[in-house]
Amino acid sequence: MDNKDFIRTESYSLRLKPSGAKKVTEEFNLWMNKKVPYKKQSVMWSYVLLLKTRELAQYLVGKRKTIDFSKPAYIVERQDSEDIRQKILSIFYTDWKNMEFSKGTLHYMKKNAKDDKPFTLNSHVRERFKMWEGI
Repeated sequence: MDNKDFIRTESYSLRLKPSGAKKVTEEFNLWMNKKVPYKKQSVMWSYVLLLKTRELAQYLVGKRKTIDFSKPAYIVERQDSEDIRQKILSIFYTDWKNMEFSKGTLHYMKKNAKDDKPFTLNSHVRERFKMWEGI
């Protein structure tokens, strides 16, 4: 997503422009069309949601005694390996500035790298970060 995909309202909140909404919708559709293993089959997430919704409805009307929302397990592709964390923590501000990033971006990346919580890197940050690694 780009800045041009948003509009700032009179109350200073951000709203999606149609171009941004289209990107969000396309990404969501990509995720819904991904296949996952479920009951010894490979099915799309959209179908799993349909099945789970039916199970919930049957549970709520008393046709099922139990309900299990843990299957299939959702797998997150993490970008925050220990190696990445250490590289972020070792970046000097001058190197960061040469890559045309703001001091604030570096501050928050280092803050996230110090925390023991998962984090992601924006695509433009990943690209420049890879360039920096090659230096």
